[in-house]
Amino acid sequence: MIVGVPKEIKNNENRVALTPGGAGMLRMHGHQVLVQAGAGLGSGFTDEDYRQEGATIVAGAAEVWAGSDMIMKVKEPIPEEYSFFKEGLMLFTYLHLAAAGDLANHLLDKKVTGIAYETIQLANGSLPLLTPMSEVAGRMSVQIGAQYLEKMYGGRGILLGGVPGVPPADVIILGGGIVGTNAAKMALGLGANVVVIERSADRMRQLDDIFDGRLRTLMSNPYNIASAVAKADLLIGAVLIPGARAPRLVTASMVQSMKPGAVIVDVAVDQGGSIETIDRITTHSDPTYEMYGVLHYAVANMPGAVPRTSTLALTNVTLPYAVDLANKGFKQAVSQSVPLSLGVNTYQGHITHPAVAEALGKPYTALSELS
Repeated sequence: MIVGVPKEIKNNENRVALTPGGAGMLRMHGHQVLVQAGAGLGSGFTDEDYRQEGATIVAGAAEVWAGSDMIMKVKEPIPEEYSFFKEGLMLFTYLHLAAAGDLANHLLDKKVTGIAYETIQLANGSLPLLTPMSEVAGRMSVQIGAQYLEKMYGGRGILLGGVPGVPPADVIILGGGIVGTNAAKMALGLGANVVVIERSADRMRQLDDIFDGRLRTLMSNPYNIASAVAKADLLIGAVLIPGARAPRLVTASMVQSMKPGAVIVDVAVDQGGSIETIDRITTHSDPTYEMYGVLHYAVANMPGAVPRTSTLALTNVTLPYAVDLANKGFKQAVSQSVPLSLGVNTYQGHITHPAVAEALGKPYTALSELS
């Protein structure tokens, strides 16, 4: 199989879908790897690094897309890349189609096989290809929030951990999954008061054990959310429903109740956001906007700011699935792997993930009916 790795072109996206070592592994299994010139530079990998592992460096994106059976990316394609789609192409990347109807339409029109990192799901419910980026984004959310609480960035002028005699900031985290847990680790490490709002009583018990009672947990309901949001110096949205649009848990009126100069970081923005006033996606070059006196950070590719860490972590988890797809071909690979089959969002012009179909208001067709 010919596997292509184009350069990411989303705003300030410096990750790359495959490390040189990953390219070498695919080559060891007998596959050809096409890498666009300069694709790895943002993550610290040179073209020569890829050549030494047997990859072929090609000049432009068009050549990579046209010459490949499977394209590996980090972020979902943007409109400038839609013209590269072709029938039968496998696209292996984060897709987030629940909040990207236009992209979905183009994938369907061209009958692209869209395999989404974020919906590959193990029997225990975990999302192995989303987990490392959720860990990165969760930890970054607190670093970013702490920075934007500084007065020079428009925040309240609060040190997250306070100092002796001065209380620390109140950090409210919506969701106690991978993002929320990693955000809590960072916030507690900096000395903040931390509250995690979660809908699962079992998960709240786990968090209480993990953090030895150092944070508070609240059951997710409108009353508790409204009360907590009003007290927040930093509000972190960390809610995820696999494949589906993020639920809107924080209303505009709740945001209006927040303190002037408070900060919101919504990690769920690439799935539509869990906060009503997150009404746009921002970029690393223009990351925030103010609404009701509250600073909103809505960057959809947060881990792109730490590309070296993120690329290494991502390749660690995507490579085994990529090798499986390349070695066996699409049909055999998905028939032998339930987790991988759950990653298939589009196939032969159909939506094949129920949550994506529901979010987009489109018909759902089971993958088994098409194979």
